[in-house]
Amino acid sequence: MSQFALSGLRSGLRGKSFQAVFILGVLMIGIAYLSGFFSPRHPKTVALDVGFSAVRFSLVLLNLFWVQELVAREIDRRVILFSLAYPVSRSSFLAGRFLAVLVLTVLAAAVLGFLLLLAVLLVGGGYVQEFDVSLGPPFWIAIAGFALDAAVVGAFSLCIAALSTVSVLPLALGAAFAVAGKSLGATIDYLARGADGDVELLASYDPVLGFVRWLLPDLSRLDWREWAMYQLAPGAETVFWSVTMAVGYIGLLLAAASLLFARREFS
Repeated sequence: MSQFALSGLRSGLRGKSFQAVFILGVLMIGIAYLSGFFSPRHPKTVALDVGFSAVRFSLVLLNLFWVQELVAREIDRRVILFSLAYPVSRSSFLAGRFLAVLVLTVLAAAVLGFLLLLAVLLVGGGYVQEFDVSLGPPFWIAIAGFALDAAVVGAFSLCIAALSTVSVLPLALGAAFAVAGKSLGATIDYLARGADGDVELLASYDPVLGFVRWLLPDLSRLDWREWAMYQLAPGAETVFWSVTMAVGYIGLLLAAASLLFARREFS
């Protein structure tokens, strides 16, 4: 497994898609810095909010492209046959590749988080907000939540790549999964509050979402930005179950990917 992880790390860092998306992430953090000047009273809060969204978007996109390059494209080009020629199981290949994606995600999150931290510190000059942001542990816990969010999306994309015969399908379905998982929590909360009195809408979609919530993880539960922005710390129990949900879902997806990949035939 280690050789697949190391080769995946090298390929991931050298990939042009990684460089392009990483540059995009840096530019988006620059936009977050500039956005702080649109709020004369809370420049750091605005910059932090925009920057967090940029980090989350960049990490998800990076995970999708890494899975695309390290697994889906190797299968499409039949390069996978050379990797499978080693006397190791196919599950070791997938585990090694996912470990590489996970390490790359942590590295990217650390670099983007540091750049965002620097941008927030510089924005607004010497102006002191009435309610200052928290750039210590709450900031890095929020970054860790985005990295875990991206890892769940990467695991789903890997599962699709294990069975798909179309190389772009993991990228497309992974992006759809990321959007659906992020919006699921807000939709459920909206219906739980009565859907603004729309009885027909509530009757139509509440049973469907009641079923979907058992299939899709609520990725919005991994968004802890309010702790850093407004010092509104989430409950320890909420954080624990959110992390448990994400780790459990990753485990299920990797197990499913291993089973599907073990039964796949290559010609």
